[in-house]
Amino acid sequence: MSKKIFFVPALLLLVALTSAVAQQTTTPVPSPAQVPQAPVTKQPAATGTEETDQPYRFSVNEVNLIFTVTDKHGQFISDLKQSDFALLDDQKAPSKISRFVQQTNLPLRVGIVIDASNSIRQRFQFEQDAATEFLVDVLKSRADRAFVMGFDVTPNIMQDWTNNLDALQTGISRLRPGGGTALYDAVYTACRDKLLDSSRGQEPVRKAMILLSDGDDNQSRASLDDSIKMCERAETIVYSISTNWTPSRGPGDKALTRLSEATGGRVFFPPQMEDMAANFDDIKQELRSQYALTYTPADFKTDGSFRPIYLFALDRRYNVRARKGYFAPKE
Repeated sequence: MSKKIFFVPALLLLVALTSAVAQQTTTPVPSPAQVPQAPVTKQPAATGTEETDQPYRFSVNEVNLIFTVTDKHGQFISDLKQSDFALLDDQKAPSKISRFVQQTNLPLRVGIVIDASNSIRQRFQFEQDAATEFLVDVLKSRADRAFVMGFDVTPNIMQDWTNNLDALQTGISRLRPGGGTALYDAVYTACRDKLLDSSRGQEPVRKAMILLSDGDDNQSRASLDDSIKMCERAETIVYSISTNWTPSRGPGDKALTRLSEATGGRVFFPPQMEDMAANFDDIKQELRSQYALTYTPADFKTDGSFRPIYLFALDRRYNVRARKGYFAPKE
């Protein structure tokens, strides 16, 4: 039986696009008259609340999109259906939806990236303890992996990819604060050297970076835009926890906000050190409340270009957080 994929009446799409323009101004959004309706096509893959044990492998012209839905109070909404969303890829509806899953259990690839500069010396031990507890709670599957990176003037891998909790804890405990801060270089390097390696054509995974820093940067060669673009190439969601305990929001906090929002993540500003553990718990709950969507874009070209993504819940009470786009593979 055929089924329409992400078919949205023109009036509903106009409302969704109008709302999106207010939030995303970097890429022009077409009018509904310019957006073709998605064709009627069969769905070969399952739609449901949990994935089966059979791994799903996607081809080079498919996009794997992980996203989160919350209500106006920030509560996770995890029971929506495919028909509750509208999607545009490069201003066009996708040609086919291969897979839609609620509460995805895709394997995790998590990078713990910790600011080890002099500016965070007083709270460093607490950050190490909170990060260790987070990994113990979140790495549950044999397929999950994490790595630990510390940075001051240069990024340093303290523990490479593993699901060995003792090794990860040892990597975190080996970090020592000192030196300047090259935040953008660290984010860029973590994505380029570690998170980019899950290439297209492999089994989909959920890639996330947990970044602990005050957001200040005084040593990087890379810019903030450079680091955001590399996160987009690596298809990595960034969750930032600010270690700036002052009530004022400075340039560092703005940088963390841009980095997280551009990649579909969240930024946390704990008012005091003890609240950081609660932020880690929020991230853990979000990773367990995500949707997974795999689709084939319309007019897809392997030219290395950036393709913006607009994903909306048709019920405007809900907020969807997803990465703003991706870079197509290049032949």
